Amino acid sequence: MISIKRFTRYLMIAAIVLLLPFSRFTTVNAAQSGSQIDAVLVLDVSNSMSYSDPNKIGNEAMKMFIDMLSTQGDQVGIVAYTDRIEREKALLSIKSAADKENLKAFIDQLNRGAYTDIAVGVKEAVQILADGADPAHEPMIILLADGNNDFNKKSGRTQAQSDEEMDKALKEANASGLPIYTIGLNADGKLNKEALAKLSEQTGGKSFSTDTADDLPQILSEIFASHLDLNVVPVDSFTADGSYQNVKISVPNANVLEANISIMSSKPVEAKLIDPSGNAVAIPSDGVLLSKSKSYSLIKLLKPAEGDWTLQVKGVNRDKIDINLIFNYDLSLVMDPLAGTAYSKGDKVNISSYLMSGGQKLKDSEQYRNMNASLLVKDLDSGKTEEIEMKNAGDHFEGTYQIADQHEYELKVKAEEKSFFRETDAVTISAKGGGAGQTTPVQPAKEKKPFPLVPVIVGVLVLAALLAAAYYVLRMLKQANRGFVGQLVIEIRDENTGDKTSPQYKKLTAFKGKFNLHQLLQLAPELKETDAIIFKPGSNDRILLKNGSASTIEKSGRAVDATREYELKSGDRITVSLQQIDKTILIEYLV
Repeated sequence: MISIKRFTRYLMIAAIVLLLPFSRFTTVNAAQSGSQIDAVLVLDVSNSMSYSDPNKIGNEAMKMFIDMLSTQGDQVGIVAYTDRIEREKALLSIKSAADKENLKAFIDQLNRGAYTDIAVGVKEAVQILADGADPAHEPMIILLADGNNDFNKKSGRTQAQSDEEMDKALKEANASGLPIYTIGLNADGKLNKEALAKLSEQTGGKSFSTDTADDLPQILSEIFASHLDLNVVPVDSFTADGSYQNVKISVPNANVLEANISIMSSKPVEAKLIDPSGNAVAIPSDGVLLSKSKSYSLIKLLKPAEGDWTLQVKGVNRDKIDINLIFNYDLSLVMDPLAGTAYSKGDKVNISSYLMSGGQKLKDSEQYRNMNASLLVKDLDSGKTEEIEMKNAGDHFEGTYQIADQHEYELKVKAEEKSFFRETDAVTISAKGGGAGQTTPVQPAKEKKPFPLVPVIVGVLVLAALLAAAYYVLRMLKQANRGFVGQLVIEIRDENTGDKTSPQYKKLTAFKGKFNLHQLLQLAPELKETDAIIFKPGSNDRILLKNGSASTIEKSGRAVDATREYELKSGDRITVSLQQIDKTILIEYLV
């Protein structure tokens, strides 16, 4: 008789085969959606930052970056490091203004600490994205540091160990297509610019350095724009006179999704807004969001009307005010398929490219009017890149490249105007073989037959039901006799007095299937609520935690959702804040 385990394996294989078409369909649609960001902000909070950035402008700049993000599901995580992780916040999906306030409040609570080890911060940021990044989003890391590593001699940590850890993190970042943007604060002239630049170069990010923290809001604006193929548009820079001063904000066309207006000043400002029809618009309102901080105000216009808006800004007399603008567009650039992929020296390759919006070819001539396009041709044999101007044909771009040598080439089109740019995917062609003037035609796509959707859905549902039943039976049989490894180190802190018990080491090898925290606490009556905190064995020497109590569970200073199951690996530390009494249980899992 076939075993349950083998039967389950067969069902899984069959289900995967049937589901492959659906997986591909989902991926294609995800790729066509608008760009969203998954960012981890990595902040050096060592004591040296108190000198480099005494007013914590770096924190303000990171908060401004958060405010520039949309509330349509962009994700942000935060890592504060010294020579260890001081505090961290896993990726939080931004779906409201309250989510942004949550992240900014976390930044405001960060404190300084001794020593510095940049590899620690970068490694943790890469791990956060590996654990929670959305495959359809654009991932990135922004690292803010002010100098070289400074190790605690008592720890025994060496530069070689740090370099090894950094190299491993960079390899993981490269494998995941994860750019690292570095910002170096060089207030004392000791910044290792080369080391930070190397991090960015190796991962496809960009590196910035500055002698003053005052430049950080501008740098963060440039990083935000660069990552989404946008440009920062300087709008105005003036000295306030204590009255309202008018600033023109021009929205070029109807394809603008958002207009981020950043007002940077050392003192608070007041602002009013007038739309292109001359009507006053409240700040904030349904289509206008407002965020304020000590050094900036950010006004976000959602799907703003085309035309000239008037921003009226009132600042403190003699205060310098800088106003920048970043537009966000729902636009991508596409190149028409080439006539062939194999050419000969002297052949001419005709190129056509156009903009896409919402999955459709853009027919808005106003959008094209102020745009320029160029064909970027990279000779893959020599490494040289040639830029050829393309013609703006009103609703697309046209150009021709004549092949110079019997080499391989990479072609892509870049189109831009002052507020944004877009690039097509690169196409590779070869001129290393074949007769003069010959090309290898691109085969037309075969007509696709209608997909048998209904039979597949029925089959998948039947298989899913069988699979679930078999899996449930197998899991119950295995779980009941599965053992644990390692031990839990437990301390109990009285929140009224601050007193803490000595560590208790509880070996787990005696337990099978599952146990609850109350058992480890010797069934103390006052700790009865921990009876609903369950531990189960997991794979790879890990344990699964399920919280059915009202207690709050935190890891690294942030609350974790363990109402279903939360995985703990060796070295993880958690705290359990009890609700019925003023005590906190500190737990560390060791293997």
